[in-house]
Amino acid sequence: MTARATPRVLTAATAALLALGGLSACSDGGDGGGKDPGRVDVVAAFYPLQFLTERIGGDRVVVGNLTKPGAEPHDLELNPRQVGQVVDAELIVYLTGFQPAVDEAVEQNGGDRAFDVAGVAPLLDAAAGGHEHEGEAGHEEEGGGKDPHLWLDPTRLATVGDKLAERLGAVDPDHAADYTARAGALRAELTKLDTEYAEGLRTCQRREIVTSHTAFGYLAEHYKLEQIGLTGLTPEAEPSPQRLAEVAREARAHQAGTIFFETLVSPKVAETIAREVGAKTAVLDPIEGPPAEGDYLSAMRANLQTLRTALDCS
Repeated sequence: MTARATPRVLTAATAALLALGGLSACSDGGDGGGKDPGRVDVVAAFYPLQFLTERIGGDRVVVGNLTKPGAEPHDLELNPRQVGQVVDAELIVYLTGFQPAVDEAVEQNGGDRAFDVAGVAPLLDAAAGGHEHEGEAGHEEEGGGKDPHLWLDPTRLATVGDKLAERLGAVDPDHAADYTARAGALRAELTKLDTEYAEGLRTCQRREIVTSHTAFGYLAEHYKLEQIGLTGLTPEAEPSPQRLAEVAREARAHQAGTIFFETLVSPKVAETIAREVGAKTAVLDPIEGPPAEGDYLSAMRANLQTLRTALDCS
């Protein structure tokens, strides 16, 4: 397992990149970073924020994503070109506490151009929606024990969208009404998705989800499920043998028929538990990166079908 960079190392590395950022800021900008005088230049830190910005911004925005498809956003390290995107952007959409390198770049160069979605509503504690266990990795590293995965509750994402529309309207006041209208249309879609989840998960034989990565606290809390995590918020953290044994006992006690693993991380730990308790494995996507097909909405609906099958919902 690759060791995670310490905050001191991240700070030093990012500072060096920020020094180079001024040189790269004049480049072509890469992924959506090119200047277009007719549109607002926005940089999003990772996929759900890119999805939100593109839907609300429409053809009035150019959106660059700092996290490449297939990359684990928790461990993002910025190269000089990406720092240049942050320097040049008219609006930076990010979530403080989730990606330390982005936080550092925004702190040094964001100024009043930064929109922190974590400030829209209080974040849940990391243990929300499930058990709190000693020794779960990752809680201290990300937002002081807060869970950043707010987009897995579509009602919270709709609220963030409303605030993002306000912020885009402040940057581009001539089109503020358009941003508000698109945010309203997206809110209607997210409300429909919320209804599908509430109805689809209302009557299930089980309500416990055993996951390899405790990314689903918002989903679990909102839809009255219970999350049993193999690790904490850091997806590549390896659980101790004691933790594996504990989860295996809980999985047996709850008669869990499925152990979930995620799209961007190896399924080996989930497969180990599944073999131990005689369960199957299935993918539950935390939607930290773009889905292979479709978008956030289709990925959420795929998750709903996976949950309904695993929990024996009628």
